Amino acid sequence: MTVFLVLGVVGLVLLGVSLVLGDVLDGALDVVAGDAFSTAVIGAFVSAFGFGAAAVEAAGFGMVVALPVGLVAGVAFGWFAAWLTRLLRGGGTDAPPSTADTVGREGQVVTGIPAEGFGVVRVYVDGQLLRLNARADSAIEVGTAVHVTGVLSPTAVTVAPVWNELP
Repeated sequence: MTVFLVLGVVGLVLLGVSLVLGDVLDGALDVVAGDAFSTAVIGAFVSAFGFGAAAVEAAGFGMVVALPVGLVAGVAFGWFAAWLTRLLRGGGTDAPPSTADTVGREGQVVTGIPAEGFGVVRVYVDGQLLRLNARADSAIEVGTAVHVTGVLSPTAVTVAPVWNELP
């Protein structure tokens, strides 16, 4: 049982190293494509194999039962680590919001918009603040709530004041 516990601890250490330092075995096991033999997968397999077999042996079953149970536990945890690694690597990030994403949203005038010129508005898109140049059909004062009606360029939009509903 001591050998299995040592294997479990070695697997945990290897898994911890892979979480902190990344894939330390990168390139050493490139014979098999993909993440089948990454540091995290090997660490998860060895750890689950060791602790699973130790638990079965501690329950009073012999080595004949402990080895297959440890192997099944190792394969299951190794598969889960490979799946989780693929999921995290393939997740990517969302693209930053663009000026086109502001159309139809409400914002607020930061710098007054003259009748024949540009001012500045701020618009929140998916939790991110965008400050854009803005043009309107008529002058709009600072602090006025506006509705983005169109895109003029990557840094400029057209806006109109938000209408308040009548009671």
